[in-house]
Amino acid sequence: MSKLTKLVYNKPLVFTLYFGLSLFAVVKSVIVNHIHNNYFVYKYNFINVIHQHTIFGYQQQFKDLNHYGPVFALLMAPFALLPDGLGVILWVMFNAWVLSLAIKLLPLKENQYVIILLICAHELMTSSSNVEINPLIGGLIILSFVFIRDKKDFWAAFVIVLGTFIKLYGIVGLAFFFLSKDKLKFILGLLFWSVVLFVLPMFISSPSYIIQTYHDWYGDLLTKNLNNMGGPSLQDISLMGLIRNVFNYRQLSNITVLVPGILLFALWYTRVRFYEVVPYQLLLLASTLIFVIIFSSSSESPTYIIAIAGVGIWFMNLERPVTWFEISLLAFAIIITVFSPSDLFPRYIRVNYVIPYKLKALPCVLIWFKIIYETLTRKFEQDKGYMVETAP
Repeated sequence: MSKLTKLVYNKPLVFTLYFGLSLFAVVKSVIVNHIHNNYFVYKYNFINVIHQHTIFGYQQQFKDLNHYGPVFALLMAPFALLPDGLGVILWVMFNAWVLSLAIKLLPLKENQYVIILLICAHELMTSSSNVEINPLIGGLIILSFVFIRDKKDFWAAFVIVLGTFIKLYGIVGLAFFFLSKDKLKFILGLLFWSVVLFVLPMFISSPSYIIQTYHDWYGDLLTKNLNNMGGPSLQDISLMGLIRNVFNYRQLSNITVLVPGILLFALWYTRVRFYEVVPYQLLLLASTLIFVIIFSSSSESPTYIIAIAGVGIWFMNLERPVTWFEISLLAFAIIITVFSPSDLFPRYIRVNYVIPYKLKALPCVLIWFKIIYETLTRKFEQDKGYMVETAP
């Protein structure tokens, strides 16, 4: 084993970078008394649900917009009740831990998850600097895959419904439906948890308030989507945003790009004989994590921790030895997607090219198309022996 290989597989080093960079970012914000406003958006989701105030639209308490469902109030309660400094630190570390746990549980060869954590470390810091919820959402999507493979359909249904009721991205966990060995149990689990998580916030507010809040949430998301497409913004870092801004084609409808994207994504389901092959399953997971970001007009820079987790899973799932083209794609993603928001990247290029033209999405778009190509052409017959045992 080379010195470089030993370095990247060094668990203490990787864990230090993975958790340490995010911890540094959030502790620094507490020390300088500049906690990111997102934390107060989350905190007042809980406070406003308790007092039955609207949680959508402008709120004086945090001078920003909330776009998360009322069940999020229950998740935020343990953090919101703490002093802000301690609450925000624990919140960021909780998000990082959920994502790391989900990645560690993947059916990968020994210690491959360590490399994925390393690939994610800097992008996680970007998300953590903004106190974002995206590491948690990415972790829930991965856990839905893990639980379905491990024949824990009831809990797979729970994390899918929880992720969806917090932020709609979680619904993509349904992409793993055909991996389930007990589809009826899975469907019943979805129904059960949908009812439970719909009703649960009513115990800290009221039924009428929660029903009205879900009605308001629908309108809020429609408005948000229209605003994202309305011109220059820090959102719409997506394939649609790339096309709109690179070609100055502002009138492009999301559906024009989304429908072909869904059809390409669905090609995975055509090779039924490989459903039980682990590398083929992991290809679906990587595709799902990237797809939900590059085909969303709500995607912003901190959201890309979800897509980068998909990039890491894709890279560690490649046939060995990897090609120079595949290494170049990973390097391109690290340089443009991961490093472009940081001081490690030339500011002039970031301000004048990456941000206005939504170029952060480009490497993930290219990798996603590469995944679709692999889905159709990779000879998975040779991987049929790679059948990681699932839980009994």
